[in-house]
Amino acid sequence: MADNVADLVRAAAASRPESMAMIFRDECVTWADLDRRVDRIVAALRGTGGLGLAPGDRVAISLGNTLEFPAVYFGILRAGLVALPLNTGYTRREVQHLLVDSGSRALIAGQAGALLALEARDLMPDLDHVIVAEGGPAPAGARTLDDVLAAADGDRATQAGGGGDLAVLVYTSGTSGAPKGAMLSHRALLANLDQVSRIQPPPVRADDVVLLVLPLFHIYGLGPGLGMVVFQGATGVLAERFEPSETLALMAKHRVTNVVGAPPMYVAWSMLPALSEGFSSVRLALSGSAPLPADVLRRLRELTGLQIYEGYGLTETAPVLTSTLMSDLPKPDSIGRPIPGVEVKLVDEDGDEVEDDDHGELVVRGPNLFSGYWPDGSGGPDAGGWWATGDIAYADDDTDLHLVDRRTELILVSGFNVYPREVEDVLMAHPGIAEAVVIAIPHPYTGEAVKAVVLPRSGAVLTEEGVIAHCERSLARFKCPSAVEFVTELPRSATGKVRRGQVRTDAAG
Repeated sequence: MADNVADLVRAAAASRPESMAMIFRDECVTWADLDRRVDRIVAALRGTGGLGLAPGDRVAISLGNTLEFPAVYFGILRAGLVALPLNTGYTRREVQHLLVDSGSRALIAGQAGALLALEARDLMPDLDHVIVAEGGPAPAGARTLDDVLAAADGDRATQAGGGGDLAVLVYTSGTSGAPKGAMLSHRALLANLDQVSRIQPPPVRADDVVLLVLPLFHIYGLGPGLGMVVFQGATGVLAERFEPSETLALMAKHRVTNVVGAPPMYVAWSMLPALSEGFSSVRLALSGSAPLPADVLRRLRELTGLQIYEGYGLTETAPVLTSTLMSDLPKPDSIGRPIPGVEVKLVDEDGDEVEDDDHGELVVRGPNLFSGYWPDGSGGPDAGGWWATGDIAYADDDTDLHLVDRRTELILVSGFNVYPREVEDVLMAHPGIAEAVVIAIPHPYTGEAVKAVVLPRSGAVLTEEGVIAHCERSLARFKCPSAVEFVTELPRSATGKVRRGQVRTDAAG
């Protein structure tokens, strides 16, 4: 039984050494090749000729869906280090905050990501190494991964860590707007892969070819995507970005059998004539991160003959909790039932379980839960192992679950979390803005989009374009407002607090 997540690579290499592990563009890597590459990464990270890192040190990864990502990721884990995946679209401000907060010793990135870190290196005292793994030569102050690997040749790859040790630190914004690092152990990540594999029939088999287009820095792409490919020793087809026509052609070329996707992907695919050809060899299509519109679900079923199965999970749960694969019959707007090994209950405000079809907060328990938030484990499961998700749901007569609301102000843009407070803090740094409220608005492609309701300072001259450009300097693009409304006043409660619900109602009207 695997104890370290990287043991899965070793097991696949032992059982299927010459089978294809990863395909990227015109390159193919076998499981034996990948295992050797991971060992070289371990030596480079831990060896005296390499970076000389110690078990438990954090190593940030800012890479796209290329062959470098899985080798670096599993190398970090095999070395007993902690992987910190970074969104490649983050700005310098965002990268700086995460590297400082996590105390990361090293960053392995593309050239653009390396440059961002180098610009703020004086503000990151713990960052000893900036390594460029793709995208061109290393700028001043950085080294290329090839140079580090060459320097470490001859060093012995030493495996460390596993079980309850911290494996991955994934930052997810809290209601305060300050991103918090969810601590996922090897045990939690392995547990969730085992739980998903126990669904019958198994979602991924050893002979499957899985499309890996979801960003691997996202927990959904990292776990149910890359993780399940390695868990089963299947084949992953890597795509750097989602372009609807190109990914359909890629699926047809490599005879993809499994799609791990998100609603915006299916929305885009459903409008293309090449849909049927791209899905001709697909046996199973999964969707997560956000609800899939019912009309898109129906259209895809009519055009491909496939049922798209939806699921629900959170970064803190490594991530999968429920799936319509567990239901007798998948239903639109349902997140299905708990997967094997996950316990779920719905509770009221007093913590008592609700009755019949009453609404309640989803509270979950299982070995896949995180160990709390970095660095002290705060906010983790209670003494009984239960953790409150903050999501409100109800169970129908068939015991299928349906999400109805969120207790937080979370906005989901293409499955990525956006918390209003973080965007509002950036808006309030604009000298012409007196106050700002950020809300979600419907979007046909991304599910939800960010809207800023802005109260200008007296005499300030603001434009929508100018406000958005201000945000783009400090926030990843998906967090930036796509619409800005200027108001002369904001609705307030008797105590002077802004009434967010009223702001949303006014914006919808």
